[in-house]
Amino acid sequence: MRKIVMISLALTGAMALSGCEGAMSEVKRAKTGVNVIDESNLNELMLGAADPNEAVSYFSRSVAQDPSRSDLKRGLAKSLIRSGNADAAVKAWEAVMKHDDATSDDRVDYADALIRIGDWKGAEKQLNAVPPTHETYKRYRLEAMIADSNQEWKKADSFYETAAGLTTKPSSVLNNWGYSKLTRGEFKDAEVLFGRAITYDPSLFTAKNNMVLARGAQGKYDLPVVEMTQIERAQLLYTLGLSAVKSGDAVMGKGLIKEAIETHPQHFEAAVRSLRALEDNVTN
Repeated sequence: MRKIVMISLALTGAMALSGCEGAMSEVKRAKTGVNVIDESNLNELMLGAADPNEAVSYFSRSVAQDPSRSDLKRGLAKSLIRSGNADAAVKAWEAVMKHDDATSDDRVDYADALIRIGDWKGAEKQLNAVPPTHETYKRYRLEAMIADSNQEWKKADSFYETAAGLTTKPSSVLNNWGYSKLTRGEFKDAEVLFGRAITYDPSLFTAKNNMVLARGAQGKYDLPVVEMTQIERAQLLYTLGLSAVKSGDAVMGKGLIKEAIETHPQHFEAAVRSLRALEDNVTN
């Protein structure tokens, strides 16, 4: 009887241990699931909000710990771009592209990195390998830039127009398109495009400055009616003054530069130096 009781207790203990192990296994699986979710959230956080250099350190450590993970290599490549290290980013994107799960978005990002280091032919080769059905803002913006570099103006215009239609924030691509027109000597079209860019983003000073350059090239020496701070007004007057001087109208240029100096709320050193140089030139 005692043996039966002992056997029964042993079986009960074994069953209890088995149940405990099962429970522990479930806990481990649940914990693993939580870790995956937490890691995914952390990856997104590092990509979007963290300091770029911190993100590079995080993804570098992660890739070293698990070099088979393409998502970690992708995070490293994007972080390197954000940190301004395009050369290292190109190598990181090369590593991403070796994975079977590399996407068309990855190839476009790789092309972007190549453009940043001046490898236009390499970027063009990568974009040519992207399926035509992959129609994204970034893809067409890069296509436009490459067409510009090849002086294929009709293609560039078509790509810029397509890119602008694929985003709700086209100010940057409109500014690029305007600058392309500016370099071609199509100043009136450039002015219109810069104006459109400012409409979408009134804080985009680059577009304001480019617009002034386009107007100056047409002999328009008054500032456009756009939103600007006092400092921006002074800087734009200075740009317009330099444009006038470059066009051969030194008197107009001097007047605009003087106005820029008077408008600026602080000491405008660059404008002061330019005015002195103009006055010395006239004196000599």
